Amino acid sequence: MSIESPVLRDACDGIVSLTLNRPGQQNALCEAMLAELQAALDEVGRDSDARVVVLGGAGRNFCAGHDLKEMRAHREREYYQRLFEQCSRVMGTLVRLPQPVIAKVQGIATAAGCQLVAMCDLAVAAETARFATSGINVGLFCSTPAVPLSRNVSRKRAFEMLVTGDFIDASTARDFGLVNRVVPEAGLDAAVAALARKISERSPSVVASGKRMFYGQLGMPFEQAATYAAEVMAGDMMSHAAGEGIDAFIEKRRPVWES
Repeated sequence: MSIESPVLRDACDGIVSLTLNRPGQQNALCEAMLAELQAALDEVGRDSDARVVVLGGAGRNFCAGHDLKEMRAHREREYYQRLFEQCSRVMGTLVRLPQPVIAKVQGIATAAGCQLVAMCDLAVAAETARFATSGINVGLFCSTPAVPLSRNVSRKRAFEMLVTGDFIDASTARDFGLVNRVVPEAGLDAAVAALARKISERSPSVVASGKRMFYGQLGMPFEQAATYAAEVMAGDMMSHAAGEGIDAFIEKRRPVWES
């Protein structure tokens, strides 16, 4: 009997959907899933036809974090070090991809699942979604999720989530800055598809350059960031995309982007 992949991939019109596929385990991140997700993201990064990535979860939930049963079956520090390094590579790849990544969140997103949401460039959540960095409840501070969480929400809000393990609802996650939009559960697929289509209609080279610039400037002092942004923008003005886009605006027509 064939075993279904822990990560499903589908592509249509430049939009690549990657679906965490362990619904019976609330899409917990086992080693096999992390390896498949890394491979899928690497493949997308090399795909010139891919414009946008949508990351979702099969079944009722987005992702419940690491697979605790698998972790307890390997009680060696070296194993845990490798596991968390593997997870960190996946998280870093989300940022390094040239394509924007949208998290499509339903049900729960806890611990490393919440980390995934925080690492995605954009996030759309169903009204029924809930978020937590809940490791503290099982005696484990969510140290790796704390890194992107504290870069999405304010310091005090992030720390409260980390030391209480309490859930926040979707509207609170939006108010905190963890997600962009909250929609009725029945409209989640349509809302994500509309956002993905809108991005896919933009110049892929400009989107990739902009994503690279956005994350590159975050860690810079203001003056350095402003200088870096000016250099990037001057270079972008010399591109075919800027010439075509500005000409199309002046001529009142739709631009035709290069792949």
